[in-house]
Amino acid sequence: MADLMHALVLQGGQMFLVLVLAPLLMGVVRRIKARLQRRRGADLLQPYYDLWKLLRKEVVPAENASRFYRIAPYVIFAAIWVAAALVPTFASGLMFNWSADLIVIVGLLATARFTLALAGMDVGTSFGGIGASREMMIAVFAEPAMLMVVFTLSMLAHSTQLSAIADYLILQPVGLRISLGLTLVTFTIVLLAENARIPVDNPATHLELTMVHEAMLLEYSGRHLALLEFAAAIKLLLYVSIFICLFFPFGMATGAPAAAAILVGVLLYLLKLGIGGSLLALGESAVAKMRVFRLGEFLGMAFVLGLLAVLLLFVTRGVRG
Repeated sequence: MADLMHALVLQGGQMFLVLVLAPLLMGVVRRIKARLQRRRGADLLQPYYDLWKLLRKEVVPAENASRFYRIAPYVIFAAIWVAAALVPTFASGLMFNWSADLIVIVGLLATARFTLALAGMDVGTSFGGIGASREMMIAVFAEPAMLMVVFTLSMLAHSTQLSAIADYLILQPVGLRISLGLTLVTFTIVLLAENARIPVDNPATHLELTMVHEAMLLEYSGRHLALLEFAAAIKLLLYVSIFICLFFPFGMATGAPAAAAILVGVLLYLLKLGIGGSLLALGESAVAKMRVFRLGEFLGMAFVLGLLAVLLLFVTRGVRG
């Protein structure tokens, strides 16, 4: 009974940690970008204030919005939160880690994306339609690239579970592999595309000719908009957490972790999140947003690199065998 309660507390702590850190990560990225651009920038806690302000405002739905339009924010938030809660952060032996399968997480994210695209088209505005069509265009290239990442890591660790992959990278002498380097570049491109970051999209713009994600949110208000903004922050944390789990899992508590190992894992996870947010802000400040018509080439390159990683790993294992 004590072991069960301990496992529930750890799993609940991770679910709560995801909710608490997601707006903070967004605030860190915005603050560092402002500093790099010689601006003062908003407070680190500004995303929390914005979400609280939106939650207290009245919802003003569009006149021709259907019931699906009102339900969509809850479905999107739930799908992304569940996906983020499954990703190992400070420990790989949590209660629900058996269900933290990369294919399941890709499916949950695809469900959220599909729901958001339908909600963007539901009202019938031109902006919503443009944003939904561009979102589906990005998904056509990003999802196959993500699956190439899944195939490469599953061939290496003989599993698609994130905990098994993290344990394999921590405990086994993997060494430097070209396939892992290509996979890292592929996942980085997917991370930028799925989170509507530069150079794929600019999250700070509201120009109708350039926005993708924001175009689907223009008709939302109040708590519905708060849920969607919160889901976007959790999604960014989710991808950064997957990046850490797949490529830099060192320091994560494994097996039946003790209190000291969990504390070290949490501290190192926070440090890795800070470094990841800083690198994201630095990258967005160093490059410009590309034209929409160039996104196919950019994301197609991610798919090619991912496919090359799969082939290299397959050929290398065949030669060694």
